[in-house]
Amino acid sequence: MWGTAAFHTSAGLLSLVWLVPIAVVLVTACRSFDDIAANGLGTLPHSFTLGGFRQAWVDGGQQQALINSLVVTIPAVLLSLLLASMAAFALSRYDVPFRRALLLLMLSGNLLPPQILLIPVSKLSEQLGLYDSLYALIGVQIGFGVGFYVFVLHGFMRAIPPEIQQAAVIDGAGPWQIYSRIILPLAKPALAALTSLSFTWIFNDLLWAITVLRSDSRMPITASLLGLQGQYVSQWNVIAAGSVIAAAPTVIVFLRFQRHFVAGLNLGAVK
Repeated sequence: MWGTAAFHTSAGLLSLVWLVPIAVVLVTACRSFDDIAANGLGTLPHSFTLGGFRQAWVDGGQQQALINSLVVTIPAVLLSLLLASMAAFALSRYDVPFRRALLLLMLSGNLLPPQILLIPVSKLSEQLGLYDSLYALIGVQIGFGVGFYVFVLHGFMRAIPPEIQQAAVIDGAGPWQIYSRIILPLAKPALAALTSLSFTWIFNDLLWAITVLRSDSRMPITASLLGLQGQYVSQWNVIAAGSVIAAAPTVIVFLRFQRHFVAGLNLGAVK
């Protein structure tokens, strides 16, 4: 009984430590600048206004930045998972030559520090004529994500009983039908978990955005938030409002895929 009480107490305190900064940001975003300047940032609010959200959304350029982030993130997530699922299907269900070497090569690519690749990626995008375009950022996100997604999906697809595929072959199904009608539905928990993770990683990325983009009108939400901090350096309510706007899409995606995400984690835990 004492052990259970200690566990719940410690877990509650850790949750409180994690939730307090989020609550402070939300409260600050809904306060006026005059209230914060007069009473301090750490005091109880004496006002309620959504003007900080309007300033961040319109004057701070968060609206266009959010559109840019979604234009980059959605195609990058869909194309990455499509290519990764195809590659994982071939590597897990068929006897591909050098299969293990290919998996290790894909995984090793994700172990390289991204800082050593900043200049090569920037120069390559310039030579291809894609520098300062959202296409370059989409290509970079796909290139650096597919290897990890293949490695994860390979483990899930390999655990699917081969008798299912053999029965489909007997019924006359081809490789594409087996992939699209059997393997993909069975790998839905893994795909949902990777969708949540990849959306968060790509949407929150800052390093590659400032590497292959130059124009302010093409910057995603993370880079725009960095500029917002410089533009409204003393207006904490506007900066907090911009942080809430930048975090909202990832929270929505995680809540949407939460059930599948937990199922994917549980499935991977018993393999």
